[in-house]
Formats: sequence, C-alpha cells, structure tokens
Amino acid sequence: MSLFIFIVFLGACMAAASTGAMFSPGPWYDRLDKPAWTPPNWLFPLAWTVLYLAIAYAAWRVAVSGAEVTALALALWALQISLNTLWTPVFFGLQRIFGGLVVLGALWGAVLLTTAAFWAADWLAGLLFVPYLIWVSYAGALNYDIWKRNGSEAEGAAAAGGN
Repeated sequence: MSLFIFIVFLGACMAAASTGAMFSPGPWYDRLDKPAWTPPNWLFPLAWTVLYLAIAYAAWRVAVSGAEVTALALALWALQISLNTLWTPVFFGLQRIFGGLVVLGALWGAVLLTTAAFWAADWLAGLLFVPYLIWVSYAGALNYDIWKRNGSEAEGAAAAGGN
C-alpha cells in the first residue's frame, strides 16, 4: 500500500510535468526580452525532474507519517500541484506573462504553506520542499522580470494568434 501511495503522488507530479510537453516554450518565448540570468532551456526539465521526485517523496513521507497535520498538509500539497500544473498552460499556452505571474504568486504562497505544514508533519519532508520554494521564488522573479521587459506587447501576439 505504501508504494501505491508514492506512485499516486508521483503520478500527480508527472501530470503536472506533462504540461511542459504540451506547451513548450517555442518561438514566442525565444523572441521575448529576457534577463541575462535566465537559465538555458535545457535546465528546466532537469531541475523539474529532480524537484518532482522530491515533491512526491515528501508527500509520501507526510501521508504515511500519521501526524496530526497530515490532512491539512496533503490538502496544501494538492493545491500547490494544481497551481504548478496551471502555470505552463497560462504562460506558454496562452502566452499570458502577467497571468503566469499571478499563478506563480499563488503557487509561491501554496508552496510556502505546504513547506511549513510538511515540516510540522515530518522534518525531512519539509526540508525536501525547501529547494522547490527556492526554485519557485527564482521562477517568480524571472517571470516578473520578463513581464516588466515585455509587457502587453508580448501578450498581444497570443491574442492575435501569433506564436
């Protein structure tokens, strides 16, 4: 049963990850004015693979911990993975930079709360969420900078049907 629980969490992470295949960066993203500290495109799937494995393992640890905060912690986990799944279609699919920023803000809050709840349930699960919180913070700063540099001009291309 324990392995099944881990597989369920990993499956949810894989579903979130699949949006990257459905909505790849493409020419629209390539044309955006991005800061010099933007990572190369190949780094994103690598980082997310490691993060998703840690996120799933952390959720499994909390699920089997028997801690009083387990229900709250896993509800927060479900919220953050839902927001995580939403960002890629909003940013890359709809090409809505500001919309992506809004989703990332909500995601950051959900990840912060999940980290705290996980820490209360199982210190290692909480610790496993810290790199995720750092990555989402970095992604938020990057999304913000891209929005400030490109504004509504870049979003207009999506509305007009351009990629």
